[in-house]
Amino acid sequence: MGEPTVDGATVEVVRSHLVSAAEEMRAALVRTAFNPVIYEVYDFGISIYDRHLRLVAESTGLSRFLGANDYSLRKGVEYVGRENLRRGDVVLLNYPYWNAAHTYDATMFAPVVLPGSEEPIGFLCIRAHWMDLGAKDPGYVLDSTDMHQEGIIFPGTKVYDRGEPVREIHELIRFNSRMPELVIGDLNAQIAALRTGERRMTELYREYGTAVVDAVVDRVIDVAAQRAGEAVAALPQGSWTAEDWLDDDGVTDEPILMRVTVTVADGEFTVDFAGSSPAVPGPVNLPLGATIATCRVAFKGVTTPHEQTNAGHFAPLRVRAEPGTLFHAQYPAATFTQWTGTVALELILKALAQGMPDRLAASSGGDVPGFMMVGRHPDTGDMFAVSNNDPVGWGGTPRHDGIGPANHLCQTQARNTPVEVLESKTGMFFERVEIRTDSGGAGRFRGGCGLRRDIRFVTPGEFLTVIKKTKSAPWALAGGSQPEPNQVVVFPGTDREHRVSTRRTAVAVGDRVTLLTAGGGGHGDPRSRDPEAVRRDVAEGYVSARAARDVYGVIA
Repeated sequence: MGEPTVDGATVEVVRSHLVSAAEEMRAALVRTAFNPVIYEVYDFGISIYDRHLRLVAESTGLSRFLGANDYSLRKGVEYVGRENLRRGDVVLLNYPYWNAAHTYDATMFAPVVLPGSEEPIGFLCIRAHWMDLGAKDPGYVLDSTDMHQEGIIFPGTKVYDRGEPVREIHELIRFNSRMPELVIGDLNAQIAALRTGERRMTELYREYGTAVVDAVVDRVIDVAAQRAGEAVAALPQGSWTAEDWLDDDGVTDEPILMRVTVTVADGEFTVDFAGSSPAVPGPVNLPLGATIATCRVAFKGVTTPHEQTNAGHFAPLRVRAEPGTLFHAQYPAATFTQWTGTVALELILKALAQGMPDRLAASSGGDVPGFMMVGRHPDTGDMFAVSNNDPVGWGGTPRHDGIGPANHLCQTQARNTPVEVLESKTGMFFERVEIRTDSGGAGRFRGGCGLRRDIRFVTPGEFLTVIKKTKSAPWALAGGSQPEPNQVVVFPGTDREHRVSTRRTAVAVGDRVTLLTAGGGGHGDPRSRDPEAVRRDVAEGYVSARAARDVYGVIA
């Protein structure tokens, strides 16, 4: 018998059921997680796959986790062996070169096996950031020089076997964490989300039958591939190269060259990182899967940004990065500080902007200004490690101003950690959080503004900053102005005042830190900006009267 014939209504109902299942998994994870980086920030990625390991639905928090899930699932199934995966199994993977992320982004996947059967009809995958898993330093590892300093490794290890927890593995995780309650709590939250997905997938196959669901999945993926191909054919054809620099690798102060060439031709969209730096000693090297995921974000944004994602949408994409380089880390290269992918996303867009300037905005603030405090809570005595990724301005576009402050392009649905959570769970007190006047790049359409955050410490501990673009400014387009880059000033107003980018700083009660996040690049000549728009910017505090006069030529 051939494939069943499915009508459009059935296709939409089944497709929507799969998307809804992913959303229910997301809700289960957020409701049960112990760690604010999961339930507040949405530092996770959730994906559903068919029996052939093709992505069929997702509910992503961080967009760069989407492609990473695809890569790690294939590596995990290959390592464990499909024949060894049974109903009720859950596998943990965090080996960075297979996991396509650093060791604390714990990927857990499970086969979906119908009762009475042995062959999976699909797979579920969730990765989420755990706060501690036996690395050399608490919180975040900023200066590791090999993988073995970055935490205990699970290459594809069952944490549930036929529906029962594997106690030895759970205890191994518990005893290798400085914050075991949080980590075990988040492990169980991921289990709860996976079980939710299993129930919804089982219901779907029982109602419609394997043949119908499989036929729908084939149709949906084929249509997505067709639309992605049409979108690539409609793009300007050509090849464009761009360069940018990371501040350093966390071990030396030497800047690190990133280079990319994007080619759109013959129905393919190729991203080639030839010419980028070789792998470096510090932990900014990207596993190949993480590099592919970064490219997917840029590709999806210029081809089919408004469609629910599945495997077909990436059919025309090709990614090239030589093994042993910055964008293809190999054992035992350090990979913990994954901010390279954030800056690389802007790099890909910078190359594309040369060939399609009418489609793309100028650079955003160029990076995700991350910070974290590590210490012991004065009320409980328990260790804490709570982080936040600060917003930046987005770049001006050919048609309107950039928004801001807002989460970086690479973070999609992810959020900032609320001040109330940061203050209650750490020793940080926020004296000021405000939009920075004149921080957006000037232009006919200006960049969005960045943020200022002043922090005073009310308990001792360590303050960690993770920023990889403080020495070079975000790029502008069409004659717009570049904004100032991100800045972190520790101990402002004292004889210890200095600027840092990625650093672990010991702090005492009363010490202060100021964070200044970058605005977006400007688009077009500032002198061509509508004077009324400039006056409105001054009234709303985005632009100063002085800048209005000197930069825009407008008296406000």
